[in-house]
Amino acid sequence: MEKRGTNGWLVTTGVAGFTGVAMGAFGAHGLKNVIAPEMLAVYQTGVQYHFWHALGLGLVALLMRQAPQFRTLAWAAWLMLAGIVLFSGSLYLLAVSGIRWLGVITPFGGMAFLAAWACVAAHGWRQP
Repeated sequence: MEKRGTNGWLVTTGVAGFTGVAMGAFGAHGLKNVIAPEMLAVYQTGVQYHFWHALGLGLVALLMRQAPQFRTLAWAAWLMLAGIVLFSGSLYLLAVSGIRWLGVITPFGGMAFLAAWACVAAHGWRQP
């Protein structure tokens, strides 16, 4: 993969950051008086992890520009994206729908986040 190939991850970072802010604003303004406070807290947890991992995805995208040959970075990017969708997405849906079984999906997103950060650490460990 050459440096141009990482542009897709930078675009994905922008989309993830944009949607993180949009979901946060929706929660703060659109859901504040609509869902129970404990469900709003669940929603806000989704927003927090969404946004932090959007920033993490940006870090990975920039690292990929410096070392596009390392597959651990590509894995980290895909895993962070999967974590945002699975972890934050399941919390968003759980909070607004009240469908409790969606909580079963959340740990898979958490594991994706952990694996992504492990890939970043492995990349750092391998560098001279």
